[in-house]
Amino acid sequence: MVILLTIVHVIVCLFLVIVVLLQSGKAADLAGAFGGMGSQTVFGPRGSATVLSKATAIAAGLFMLTSLTLSLMSTRSGRSAPSILDKAKKAATPAQQKGAPVGAPPAGVPATVPIQVQTDTGGGKSAPKTIEVPVLPPDQVPQAPQSKQKK
Repeated sequence: MVILLTIVHVIVCLFLVIVVLLQSGKAADLAGAFGGMGSQTVFGPRGSATVLSKATAIAAGLFMLTSLTLSLMSTRSGRSAPSILDKAKKAATPAQQKGAPVGAPPAGVPATVPIQVQTDTGGGKSAPKTIEVPVLPPDQVPQAPQSKQKK
C-alpha cells in the first residue's frame, strides 16, 4: 500500500510541476508590463478559471492528501529510521559502553591542563589569565601532515 501511494505521490508531484510551469503569468501580455488592466479580457484581468488553473488546484489537493497520508502511515507503522545518535551508540567501543565517558583520558593522566593566556586588546595587553584545556586521549590527537621531500 505504501509503495503504491508513493508512486501516486511522485506522479502527482511531476504533474503539478509541469502544470505550474505551463501556466502563463497573470500579467504576461504587453499591457501588464505597463500596469494595464489586461488587454484581452472583458471583465478585467481576473477571468474565468482555465483548464490549467483547475488542474493545478486538483493536483495541489492530491499532493497534500498523498503527503498527509504517507506521513500518517509512516508514523503509525511504529518503526522509525535510526538517528545518527543511535548509530554512534552502536559504534561505541566496549570500554565506552562500560561507563567510561567518551574521550576520557587514560588512568593517571589529568583531565585538564592549566594554560596561561594573555590577550592583546588594541591598546595594551590584558592581565594573564589561566584557562583549563582538556587533554585528548592518544587516539584522538590529530597528526601533523607528513611533508614529502624529493631526493
